[in-house]
Amino acid sequence: MPLRRWFAICLAPIIVLTIASYRLPAVSAFIGFQPVSPEELKMTQEPLAPGAPAIILFRQVDRDDTGHTAHEDNYVRIKILTEEGRKYADIEIPFYKGYGNNVTNVRGRTIRPDGSIANFEGKVFEKAIVKAKGLRYMAKTFTLPDVQPGSIIEYYYTYDLSEHYIYDSRWILSDELFTKRANFSLKPYTSSYVPIGVRWGWQMLPEGTVPPKEGPDKIIRLEAVNIPAFQTEDFMPPENELKSRVDFTYSESMGTQTADKFWKETGKKMNDDLESFVGKRKAMEQAVAQIVSPNDSDEEKLQKIYARVQQIRNTSFEVQKTEQEQKREKEKDLNNVEEVWKRGYGDGKQLTWLYLALVRAAGFEAYGVWASERQNYFFNPQQMDRYKLDANVVLVKLKGTDIYCDPGGAFTPFKLLTWSETGVQGLRLDKDGGSWVKTMLPPSSESRIERKADLKLSDTGDLEGNLTVTFTGLEALRRRVEERNVDEAERTKFLEDQIKEYIPAASEVDLKSKPDWNNSAVPLVAQFSLKVPGWASGAGRRALVPVGLFSATEHHLFDHAARVHPIYFEFPFQKIDDITIELPAGWQATSLPAAQNHDAKVVVYTLKVESDKNKLHLTRKLAIDLLLAEAKYYPAVRNFFQTVRTGDEEQIVLQPGTTVSVN
Repeated sequence: MPLRRWFAICLAPIIVLTIASYRLPAVSAFIGFQPVSPEELKMTQEPLAPGAPAIILFRQVDRDDTGHTAHEDNYVRIKILTEEGRKYADIEIPFYKGYGNNVTNVRGRTIRPDGSIANFEGKVFEKAIVKAKGLRYMAKTFTLPDVQPGSIIEYYYTYDLSEHYIYDSRWILSDELFTKRANFSLKPYTSSYVPIGVRWGWQMLPEGTVPPKEGPDKIIRLEAVNIPAFQTEDFMPPENELKSRVDFTYSESMGTQTADKFWKETGKKMNDDLESFVGKRKAMEQAVAQIVSPNDSDEEKLQKIYARVQQIRNTSFEVQKTEQEQKREKEKDLNNVEEVWKRGYGDGKQLTWLYLALVRAAGFEAYGVWASERQNYFFNPQQMDRYKLDANVVLVKLKGTDIYCDPGGAFTPFKLLTWSETGVQGLRLDKDGGSWVKTMLPPSSESRIERKADLKLSDTGDLEGNLTVTFTGLEALRRRVEERNVDEAERTKFLEDQIKEYIPAASEVDLKSKPDWNNSAVPLVAQFSLKVPGWASGAGRRALVPVGLFSATEHHLFDHAARVHPIYFEFPFQKIDDITIELPAGWQATSLPAAQNHDAKVVVYTLKVESDKNKLHLTRKLAIDLLLAEAKYYPAVRNFFQTVRTGDEEQIVLQPGTTVSVN
């Protein structure tokens, strides 16, 4: 549905300041559903969105931060234009679960083409969307009844936010559907005790839209019409970085403030908070004595401490518990690293700070760094938004070199960060307010998928044998995180399905080994038996064997001739294939594809096929060291991947000893 991703990240609450202890009720701005016009019922298309399966007729977002509990009312009306558009009856309302946040006052209905009404009277379900370091994103889901082409569906709900906090806010105007009209308002928090102000900025407002203004009643409003549907493309930057939006940030100071002064003051406060949490030197020295030996090298000490912290129970990566389970366990809040160490659990952020305290106790120069993840947006210090520094990592000085570590990111290898923390700006904290640093971006050689196959070709064209796949670095990390909470059967299916995705033909894959899913210090290695029926095809007295055995995932990259958004890879990576194929007795290769060697520095593709007696040896490498490229470079990137596709489609010509018997 159109708002699936709308709030998934953008409503993440930003704690700015504890406020008064009394509670005012959250009052919805919506008294009920709005009347439907005959024109809306008769509508069959939208000239400004030709071919659209549905459009948003009207959206309204009203935020009220003035009371003890912030809340936000949302109203959506959608016209279903085609059969395909019926899918928008499945509603998801994402929200951040924590500190008491919730979705309330959910109502929905369907207006049939004849004007009759079917109210939603079913059950609203709750499901998890994503869980990361200390964060849980959930969604309220439900399906509106009796939806068909020509129907109008509408629903409203309230985000009821936590007590005691003020939240930064944002309006995301863009949606996957064309929006005919939308209204937004924000009633900001004000205080007679502390000078709190709100500032706002915007990007890519629809053509003709007047920027948001504060009215005489102190309410900030925006009206927009004819908002284009947001176009999604493969390998593009975070959606919320590309959408039309308005961002609001609360600050404890009024008036203008330079970014340098803001970050200097903010850095001092953040450092004070950090030192309060990690300042348990004696307890940490005692803990370090249990982990390292005096004869260990500096790097061995850092690795041992890292491994020990990763052994501690990480609550950020566990299956979500029910409220009853949480009450039974009665886990207490952790106020410092000593409590984390003694209790033997902590969330991802707490474990990362525990590592900082331990390495300092071991005698290393180390700093806490608040960095900005690039999974959801790109950080800009000029926006002066402290809460976009949302990832904590540790910077350690090792023989004059800066290394970055994040043991609180489960399964993250030593000296690596989770992909969204790499190559980003961060504030290295100290008592003077800190300084800006940039986390390392690992080269493609650090994150590889290596596929080594020893296969035999039968005289009927079947390919069969053993395959070993090794995932290193961020490739291993990603798979370990995705499969952390499932059983062996699910993990087996996951890996077998991945191998099938690599092969551009029907295949039979059977996992033969038991990979080490838990040890971040070693690659993730899986061994399979593999059979690809009919991989070779007959052509008269010849047999043809394609060289791109594991190339399917590159076959349709960047197929489209035009590009709207920049090109964005999450992290540099390599795919390396080493394939040996034993031919049937008497068979020989009569023609081999020419070697491929396309080196454009940030993207590299090589392919080589060799023949030795009755064996073929294929080696292939695809290396991507490109992170972000403007759309104007799309033709060059597309041409490169077309070259890859052409090379992978080359064929080896074989001459059987007798008449070709392949299918």
